[in-house]
Amino acid sequence: MTTPAKTLHTTAIIMLLLTNLLWGVSFPVVKALALMHAQMVPAAGTWFSTFYTIAPRFVLAALILALWQGRNCWRITLPELWQGGVMGLFSAVGMLLQNDGLQFIAASTSAFLTQLYAIMIPVGLALYHRRNPGVSVWVSCGFVMAGVAILGRFDWQSFTFGRGETETLLASFFYMGQILCLGWARFVGNRAGKITLVMFATQALVLGALAVGAAPDLATLIVPWTSLPWLAYTLVLTVFCTIGAFSLMNAWQPKVSTTEAGLIYCVEPIFASVMALFLPAWLSLWSAIEYANETATWTLLVGGALITVANVLIQLRPPRVGPLGAT
Repeated sequence: MTTPAKTLHTTAIIMLLLTNLLWGVSFPVVKALALMHAQMVPAAGTWFSTFYTIAPRFVLAALILALWQGRNCWRITLPELWQGGVMGLFSAVGMLLQNDGLQFIAASTSAFLTQLYAIMIPVGLALYHRRNPGVSVWVSCGFVMAGVAILGRFDWQSFTFGRGETETLLASFFYMGQILCLGWARFVGNRAGKITLVMFATQALVLGALAVGAAPDLATLIVPWTSLPWLAYTLVLTVFCTIGAFSLMNAWQPKVSTTEAGLIYCVEPIFASVMALFLPAWLSLWSAIEYANETATWTLLVGGALITVANVLIQLRPPRVGPLGAT
């Protein structure tokens, strides 16, 4: 590897680590917004809270990115429109499920359960190419199942998870679709800025329509905007965790191998867990909500460790298959 290539590779790794850090911050902030909704508009229900936690950040993100790109924002090719739209739909459904589930489970638990996609991607690609994914994949699957059962407090008598755990696991399937679409071989020439704009616009339309439809009245849509802490948290999610994180992901993930990207994404729940140890108290102090700092319980440590080890193992010994759409 030449020096310029090494520099590009190192920069890509740093940018993807920063992406994970920004996503890690989003978990406690989103949960804080949900608790604020319960205080400000208690009659609206949890689904409105879910929609209105996500919709404003993507509406604002789409507008900011369009203004940033200027008159060139409309110069989008058909493949970019297709890729960004599909990614936006996958991400919108995933976020709906994950953010609704986050109202019922801890932020750190949500972050680790979401990582199920890291192991589903190589399994899915192996099935797509009709190949046995290999021993390391099946061993990793066993670790993940054990970790998910511990983190999700699986009920062995009724064979069920709680609502929060179930929705978070389902969300992971849609995140898998988003990531596979980003690496789809047919879209290799697409521009990151354009697919990010289309993705944000798709999410804004879908989530905005759902939020308006779920609001019991017009006042419910207006009240949160009168709260300074709510505005601040929404701007943090918009600028850093949405525009910043997704722009970095879409621009820099193609610069590293799928193996390295998958390994780097394993860091996200670790960042989220660290943030959840101290951020809730700070957020509560400013927004007058009751959101206690999380603690490192045995279920978090053991379950999270099993999932992390499984993801690291599968990324170090990945199945030899190409990306989606490759022959």
